[in-house]
Amino acid sequence: MKAPLTGMSIEALAEYVKSKHLQRFRAVQIADWIYRKRIWDPDEMSNLPAPLRMELKTDFSAPSSRVETVSSSPDGTEKLLLELQDGNHVEMVVIPGNDNRTTFCLSTQVGCPVRCVFCASGAGGLVRNLAAGEIIEEFLHGTKKTGNLPDNIVFMGIGEGLLNFEALETVLKHLTSPEGFGMAPRRITVSTSGIVPGIRKLAALKKEFTLAISLHAPTDEIRARLIPDAFRYPVAEVLKAADEYRDTCGRMVTLEYTLLENLNDSREAALRMAEISRNHHAKINLIPYNQTNRGFRRPAERVIREFQETIEKNGGTVTRRRERGASSDAACGQLRDRAERRR
Repeated sequence: MKAPLTGMSIEALAEYVKSKHLQRFRAVQIADWIYRKRIWDPDEMSNLPAPLRMELKTDFSAPSSRVETVSSSPDGTEKLLLELQDGNHVEMVVIPGNDNRTTFCLSTQVGCPVRCVFCASGAGGLVRNLAAGEIIEEFLHGTKKTGNLPDNIVFMGIGEGLLNFEALETVLKHLTSPEGFGMAPRRITVSTSGIVPGIRKLAALKKEFTLAISLHAPTDEIRARLIPDAFRYPVAEVLKAADEYRDTCGRMVTLEYTLLENLNDSREAALRMAEISRNHHAKINLIPYNQTNRGFRRPAERVIREFQETIEKNGGTVTRRRERGASSDAACGQLRDRAERRR
């Protein structure tokens, strides 16, 4: 496969144009088109000479993806199914919020190696990592849809970003650097299933990204029923890494908790999560299960409310995720799964 044009630094672009016996300002122009004007098709880069535009199309995959399907919900959520240059698919989601604020949800891998048992996006395992430029194209497709930069970005789509760390780090640099899209790190959330070495690598960047850890259980016994052995770290190790991240980056960590009927929704589990929240100065984000065909059920509304109230009454910090896109194939991976079955 050809490398995407997006994701290249100004230095890499300068080396490229130098190899074509062109001056550095051409690299600055290309970067300006991508990161300022958010145009990544060379055919539209009107101030470049035609031979350079042709060479860019020849040497790079530009664009390297296309929007195959858009699935919309009445609440304004739009899920984009993107076909990549090798025929694989990923999803990105444009999520409207209050006060006309918008969040982009981005994917980092084709499939997912972690394979949480209730998750549609990891059902088939990992196909491959996304290149940094492919992830940036997800972002660009979102800006083309909305006409603007988003207010927030969450890496909560398909894949485990901390197992594709090199690409993720490159994307984060482009998103936040003045030469790139210039977004504030505090506006970006990186989600992980609890990959301890990856959490420490993210902390080493010393940026104020929000870290969200998909804990889903207060004990190793319960968590072992939800996350297979290969990428599951003990709860104590995950929480220790979370503490290190908070101390290094100065950001409260969010513990994602998908509520599943008769699995992790007991009063005892709520009491333990309240204790974890207190002891680790972490916020719990409750996510009532978005029911798919994987054999799990969403708890009754009464149980969800009681779980949240138990945490609150026992000194924990807890929120409930606002549910978006319920009529838009909302569970992550459902559009991709349908597309892959058609192949």
